[in-house]
Amino acid sequence: MSVAPLRRLFLLLAAVLLPGPALGEVWPDSAWPVAEVTPGPAIDALTAYAFPPRDDASRSGVRTDALLVIRDGRLVYERYAAPTHADTAHLTWSVSKSLLASVLGVAYGQGRLRLEAPVAQYYPPFAAHPRIEVGHLLNWASGLDWQEDYEYAPLKSSVVAMLYTRGRADMAAFAAAHEGAAEPGARFRYSSGDSNVLAAALKGMVGAAAYADYPWTALFEPLGIRSAVWETDAAGTFVGSSYAYMTARDLARVGLLLQRGGRWRERQLLPATWVEFNRTPFAHYRPQPDQPGEAVPGGHWWLNAELPGAPRPWPDAPADTFAALGHWGQALYVLPSERLVVVRYADDRDGSYRHNQLLKRVRAAFGEAAQP
Repeated sequence: MSVAPLRRLFLLLAAVLLPGPALGEVWPDSAWPVAEVTPGPAIDALTAYAFPPRDDASRSGVRTDALLVIRDGRLVYERYAAPTHADTAHLTWSVSKSLLASVLGVAYGQGRLRLEAPVAQYYPPFAAHPRIEVGHLLNWASGLDWQEDYEYAPLKSSVVAMLYTRGRADMAAFAAAHEGAAEPGARFRYSSGDSNVLAAALKGMVGAAAYADYPWTALFEPLGIRSAVWETDAAGTFVGSSYAYMTARDLARVGLLLQRGGRWRERQLLPATWVEFNRTPFAHYRPQPDQPGEAVPGGHWWLNAELPGAPRPWPDAPADTFAALGHWGQALYVLPSERLVVVRYADDRDGSYRHNQLLKRVRAAFGEAAQP
């Protein structure tokens, strides 16, 4: 057999066996491709739930600022409530944590960190906690004595003190000063302090010279994200727990990256093993019977996983759904099996919003069962 047929055979086998972009995949360039959608009752029901009449005086009820749905890489739904609009870089609150996880995923792919490495290897001020590993922080399982209470209990809140009072000058150092209360990796306790220690450790992973631009060079620029702003504390550390801002359209790019397994076009930006870690339930998490609908913690993402003895948190969404979630209703939902990405920005104050109710209506309007 001549060389040319052998080469053709090799290329055919490579196309079949090697990971890469699927035929006909759609990706955004400077803007999202838009799909034609026929209006109907299911879309009306989604809009009615997400955008009810606003009571700005009492600030109660569901108060969506932006809702965007991507299906198969195309924009199929987009709506805003003033003053938010398509060019508004909205505060994401704790969605920032999952953005930080994706930045760390790029560093992981570059060989700059190990999940099992002591955090102090990358962040020396954490030396008082030599047994806490990077993976423990990503699972919110440091074991530190941390109280994640918000405006409802500000006097005992570790996070309020970190963000606004005695910890705000150096948030990672404030978190590091907390005593251990449990064996590292033995229990889940949601902690913005864990996230800000990770943000400080990133500096040791990539070097001080690269740190200030690293979220952009590693993640935002490859995805074509132009609106991102990430605040730092007075120590120059990104507030990885809370203070990333971007437009809904740009946040959806991160969702599409995760929906497609960490791949952006031909480039595997996040290693598949990292995405698998993000989507794996923390082994020692125990659902709370008095908190139905609470998502399951993964690797700095939230999962719709059905654990033994507990129902799926969002029963009307597929089991493979996962999300980045933030205070007052910020959310980036990824539904891989339905090829959907959903971004919601909000100003919910009374706890009436339900993830399952929104996802149920999104699926009815745009999911597999809704397709002709």
